[in-house]
Amino acid sequence: QVQLVESGGGLVQPGGSLRLSCVASGSIFNAYVMGWYRQAPGNQRELVATISSGGRVDYADSVKGRFTISRDTGKATVYLQVNSLLLDGAAVYYCKLGIYTTAAVRKEYWGQGTQVTVAS
Repeated sequence: QVQLVESGGGLVQPGGSLRLSCVASGSIFNAYVMGWYRQAPGNQRELVATISSGGRVDYADSVKGRFTISRDTGKATVYLQVNSLLLDGAAVYYCKLGIYTTAAVRKEYWGQGTQVTVAS
């Protein structure tokens, strides 16, 4: 059983910063990727950033230079440092974990999400 628990969301002013955390637990030893996605009301869930087991990071163009994804393998935690947050950054932010259940089969797990609200 795999569980993901996000935290760190809240109310932030435009241009402000916060750090999101996602702690993974359970059978995660075959994880190949962790990432952050977000979904605003009326919109589809979209990729924000991912980090692979090898340490490769990828970002959505809209957040490059402002957001930073990182991880602490020992704590099974992935972070998203959010800087210079814009109004369109308001959304529920979800953590995703990808795991190889067999050599050829992958499964994805999602957290429950953490709300980020942007308002002055």
